[in-house]
Amino acid sequence: MVTKDQYNIAVAGATGAVGRKMLEILEERNFPVANLKALASARSVGQALPFNGNSLAVEELKENSFEGVDIALFSAGASVSRQFAPSAVKSGCIVIDNSSAFRMEPDVPLVVPEVNPEAINSNTGIIANPNCSTIQMVMVLKPIHDKFKIKRVVVSTYQSVSGSGQKAVNELQNQTKNLLDGKTAVVNVYPHQIAFNCLPHIDIFLDNGYTKEEMKMVDETRKILGDSSIRVSPTTVRVPVFYCHSESINVETFSPINAGEVKELLSGIGGIRVIDEPETNRYPLAIDGAGKDEVFVGRIRDDISCENAINFWVVSDNLRKGAALDRKSTRLNSSHVVISYAVFCLKKKINSAKPTATPVCTQSDVQ
Repeated sequence: MVTKDQYNIAVAGATGAVGRKMLEILEERNFPVANLKALASARSVGQALPFNGNSLAVEELKENSFEGVDIALFSAGASVSRQFAPSAVKSGCIVIDNSSAFRMEPDVPLVVPEVNPEAINSNTGIIANPNCSTIQMVMVLKPIHDKFKIKRVVVSTYQSVSGSGQKAVNELQNQTKNLLDGKTAVVNVYPHQIAFNCLPHIDIFLDNGYTKEEMKMVDETRKILGDSSIRVSPTTVRVPVFYCHSESINVETFSPINAGEVKELLSGIGGIRVIDEPETNRYPLAIDGAGKDEVFVGRIRDDISCENAINFWVVSDNLRKGAALDRKSTRLNSSHVVISYAVFCLKKKINSAKPTATPVCTQSDVQ
């Protein structure tokens, strides 16, 4: 393999909500794509997806789909990733996996580019993207942990239906219309009606009373921040919002902390936008965050019930975060589309075979 100006890309799960967003962002950010494969299940074969003014035919996802592919983006669910990602790696491409399949594997880096870019150095062909709720939270926790050392995190999430895929988006739309028309809300995706309702239930319930989604936030936060001592207590809630996840977060630290310091600290962090002007009713809203690449933070205030603790509100587009390509480079930082990692790791793989080469996967490359 040689260093390229363009890369052959495959998107597994291209017809889903996240897969379509991947294609949209590849086009929007003018990522250097030589050839692009849109892969999905057999039932999706024959569909056509728009890309760069052309029509992209959907192909069936098979084990031999990755011959000649440099970068494979997986967003088709954990079972699909487990089945096909190893074949993609054997074919010589770097896999960026958006599912939970490999996140907690010790030899698979779990990466948020603004938080732990150095983790990509340990990849063996697969790089995992964290849960979308984890990403927007650790984006804010990282600078706080570095300066004050976090002791405990209590988080409640308000997650949009797009996190469950296109069928959930359609269900919220249809239920809302039916109920406003005086008709019955048909329930298929969730265990209960989601329109005009909130469901404190995301993924399956575990023996400890928490859901799988909640335990993802616990385990992934510790792995990404590299500190197993951090205590995390989450409650995840599905809300009748189409796009953008919101989170109410309380953080207790070992060192003294106050709202003013945190606001100043976060205001200087790339990828974070502080909107905190309560006197003019300005704070992060899901309707304002949708379609944006930043993580929005507001309602920053001292915890009046606990010393060395802070409260804040975080909003981020769950489909885009951080599907944000630096407009001055070809770096794609993403919770769902971390293509840049693959490019850097491809170059690292190439250079590592050269005795005089200098490793390319350094923190400065992805800042």
